[in-house]
Amino acid sequence: MAVHLKNIQDQVIVITGASSGIGRTTARRAAERGARVVLAARSEEELKRIADELNREHPCPMECPRAHAVAADVTSQQDVRKIAEEAKRVYGGFDTWVNNAGVSIYGKLEEVPFEDFRQLFETNFWGVVRGSILAAGELRKRFGDSNMNPMHGQEGSAGALINVGSTLSDRAIPLQGMYCASKFAVKGFTDSLRMELEHDDANISVTLIKPAAVDTPYQHHAKNYMAEEPRNPAPVYAPEVVADAILHAAEHPVRSLFAGGAGKGFSMMEKYAPWLTDKYMEHSLYSQQQSGQKVSGRRADALHRPSGGGDERSGYPYWTREHSFYTAAEKHPWVAAAAATGIGLLAVGAVAALTKGRDALDYVPYFGGDGSDDASHPAPREYHHSGDETLPVERSEIGRLVPAPTGYTGSTPATDRPASDPPVG
Repeated sequence: MAVHLKNIQDQVIVITGASSGIGRTTARRAAERGARVVLAARSEEELKRIADELNREHPCPMECPRAHAVAADVTSQQDVRKIAEEAKRVYGGFDTWVNNAGVSIYGKLEEVPFEDFRQLFETNFWGVVRGSILAAGELRKRFGDSNMNPMHGQEGSAGALINVGSTLSDRAIPLQGMYCASKFAVKGFTDSLRMELEHDDANISVTLIKPAAVDTPYQHHAKNYMAEEPRNPAPVYAPEVVADAILHAAEHPVRSLFAGGAGKGFSMMEKYAPWLTDKYMEHSLYSQQQSGQKVSGRRADALHRPSGGGDERSGYPYWTREHSFYTAAEKHPWVAAAAATGIGLLAVGAVAALTKGRDALDYVPYFGGDGSDDASHPAPREYHHSGDETLPVERSEIGRLVPAPTGYTGSTPATDRPASDPPVG
């Protein structure tokens, strides 16, 4: 059943987790395109500041405001209901609901208290469930089912539910095990809800967004049980890549979207070479998720309470990919199919190379070859280690196998690492 969504400028969009990172960026991008936005998060003061900023910079020609702030915690059913009630009070309802609120925990699973596990699931999974069930009910009332809606088939005759999952909805990694589990659960729930709504011919599009690593305050808000401060493993994408994928799904009914080509690469690795991917991640993702900086005694996380700070980005110290060629292609089905086939062939080729008598850990797959249109950010270089020398080598557009030095730990090459990090190799 085809559903027809409104243009962004004609929509009211609810966004949870809107006080920072992906949520705040999505709200800004939506307001720039003329949407009215309902901002929901626990940080009331920060939300009001963001709403005031959007109302000042993008005044609404109608009597209602461009942005409306609702202090709410998605772990509370009452608070989630309040978000919907406020959207109806101020705007008469909503057209798109984005479940974006989430938090992570860094550390080995055996070392994290169960109360932290439960709190993470209350936010990441049950928060999505609460928001999705409520939003589906409200969107059914607003747009009806196809056999009951005289507007069915016309533009703007349907609503959208968008859940922000993760690349880790498809492929787990070490040191964020419960976060991975929550995102796997979000994917399963979202897929089941989509099928049920489609079976009922509900005029609702259901999309799962799967971001790769993104330059947001994500690692600063996470609870950390490691000895070092966490960091995102490269490649890292700008939050605008995810925000634009979300807004695309608000206008175009799509089942799922990867935000960042690296996410598609790791998903294909899981599909075609799960055991080798395990070994690669065991070998590399411990060091890649640790910054080399000792944990500050004053570190504040956002697992159990808001930590303040409404930044869109974290100030990632390395190159951030401002664009994703793969995500741009994915918005056009035929181009996306060709791109996915290419990545799949690369994954199969990697498996074949690694199984012809070679030690899998001597080769590190590098996927996510998205470039940047910003000439001030040259494409990153890869390094071939020969004896005592570290020589730069070129990489392909989408991915290649890079010979790794003996004792390679998966860290950034020594020439690129901060002075506080130990040398590699």
